[in-house]
Amino acid sequence: MVWRAATEADVARALPFLDAHIQSSMFLLENLSQHGLGSDHPNGLTLWVPESGDGIFGITNSGTVLMQRPAATSRDWLAAGQLLAGRDVNGVLGDALQVRAFIGANGLGDHPCQLDSDDPGFVLDLADLKVEMRAEEALISVRDAPRALMDTWRTAYEIEAVQASPEKARIKGPKDIDQFIARDSHRVLLVDGVPVAMCGYNTTFENTVQVGGVYTPPALRGRGYARRVVGRHMAECRARGVSQAVLFAASAAAAKAYVAVGFRPAGTFALVLFSQPAHIRTETVEGCT
Repeated sequence: MVWRAATEADVARALPFLDAHIQSSMFLLENLSQHGLGSDHPNGLTLWVPESGDGIFGITNSGTVLMQRPAATSRDWLAAGQLLAGRDVNGVLGDALQVRAFIGANGLGDHPCQLDSDDPGFVLDLADLKVEMRAEEALISVRDAPRALMDTWRTAYEIEAVQASPEKARIKGPKDIDQFIARDSHRVLLVDGVPVAMCGYNTTFENTVQVGGVYTPPALRGRGYARRVVGRHMAECRARGVSQAVLFAASAAAAKAYVAVGFRPAGTFALVLFSQPAHIRTETVEGCT
């Protein structure tokens, strides 16, 4: 198989294919919808497509590799890797089988990682959403929650879920909250006026949201707060016209909470974040243009 540089027409043709694999394509879809080809934004994409058949492969300006090509062979992924020779590769995200095949084909399996995780994926038709409402509970925007507490929660999330160092987490956490406020993407569950859990979405595409950033402080876990904050937030999204939600679960407890509100299993998603940039060696490989 030969990879060639994608055109705008290629991207338009790829969208229905990506939509058919939406559980593992949301980062690609949102980046394309927000930035298209050729953007200098950190999430802007350089993309390639196969000469024949469906598929897409690319890298963001910030060095994250994204792909959707279920039929790709190890040789196809080796050829794809050669397209990135000389570039910093900071992470690889996508369908777990494809990510693992790409990493293996390009000799990245032993590169030091900040995070290296295969997480079960889930999808929910919001018509099937199960919501538990309690009189003592309320849902508010993250912008209306105590800011210092939100910064603390997000910093703790970065350390626990993304395995960031405390130093990096203390920088990134407040920046994330700034973005959540600007996008109005996250909600906080209150019990008798006290914040107990947070939920949000990290990407959107048309009528689909990808749930992310679900967090309950350790001392408050095991009380169903995550389940209820996700359920109430998805009900709010449904009222705005969203019809589908996808996510990947970082733990068995998280998966149990998502199933309880109606999510059903849908593949496995891999998140590989390198501790330092990886570089793919140049080789003589057919299939790169």
